[in-house]
Amino acid sequence: MKYALPLLILFSMETFTIFDFNKNADLQRWKVVDDVVMGGKSSGSFSVNSDGHGVFAGKVSLENNGGFSSVRYQMPKTDVAPYSKIVLKIKGDGKKYQFRIKDSKNKYYSYIAYYETSGNWQEIEIPLKDFYPSFRGRKVDKPNFDKSHIEEIAFLIANSKAEEFKLLIDRISLR
Repeated sequence: MKYALPLLILFSMETFTIFDFNKNADLQRWKVVDDVVMGGKSSGSFSVNSDGHGVFAGKVSLENNGGFSSVRYQMPKTDVAPYSKIVLKIKGDGKKYQFRIKDSKNKYYSYIAYYETSGNWQEIEIPLKDFYPSFRGRKVDKPNFDKSHIEEIAFLIANSKAEEFKLLIDRISLR
């Protein structure tokens, strides 16, 4: 029994929570960015629901060469060297989404990974080494993510079709 506490401490050190949504979550650093920045007509929103989950919802439009909606979180520089994957606890609508990371908020490209949602609560694990560099939907000729820190994360939907979407987010962590 004397080993129970050290094991608990070891386990808690293996996971780092980037953002844990709850009814009092501060969304000041979260920003919706839609294709309207390029003339499109998509509209997304981000809020916390009565259950304390982040809600990224809206409508993607293909009008005026549009086709995406995203929500981004600029965070303090976070060391990811001790971790090997991003873990998302989410409930989607059966659609495909991207999760994006940046090691510098000023970089023109993001490192992205796709994941499918099932309509149920899921814990999605994405190895950091699987995030590949992309800019405006095109792969950038650089290596996959191999940095020691991140400064921005984002959720994005861009499935080349007009559609409504809704993604519930419970927690984002590193493991």
